[in-house]
Amino acid sequence: MIQVYTGEGKGKTTACLGLALRASGAGLNVFIAQFVKGIPCSEHKALGRLKNVSVKQYGRGRFIKGCPSRGDIEAAQKGLSEVKKIIASGKYRLIILDEINVAFGLRLIEPKEVLKLMRSAPQATEFVLSGRGAPDCIIAAADLVSEILPKKHYFNKRIKSRRGIEF
Repeated sequence: MIQVYTGEGKGKTTACLGLALRASGAGLNVFIAQFVKGIPCSEHKALGRLKNVSVKQYGRGRFIKGCPSRGDIEAAQKGLSEVKKIIASGKYRLIILDEINVAFGLRLIEPKEVLKLMRSAPQATEFVLSGRGAPDCIIAAADLVSEILPKKHYFNKRIKSRRGIEF
């Protein structure tokens, strides 16, 4: 099965982490690959306490503005290569590709390559892809798509990101 969380609203990664927590509680092994992200967050501390959840980031610790650098491309490609090995291992029942839709939009990774990879996985593997701007081919292949839309956000009141809430 393939799940997609996309849209301009806040909460896509949070939805993925909630699913990871549920799967962990059910005894499933979970691998979370965070594309484009490279800064440790509070959730990493909590997830690190769970024996059956692994998290790895494939970003360079900064926002990508404009055209991605060679280093940004290499980080994403390294992530994709490692995810291929993770899938081939058959160890993980839930694989979350956090912010991969952003990586697609920046042309760091080709969606068709990821679709091919997911098709090669053991049948029981559940995939979750998150990030703004999910490409049409990903949406078409998905079994579940949730579009998270902003209705109101406190950032518009100039409230800064808060530790433990946004990061």
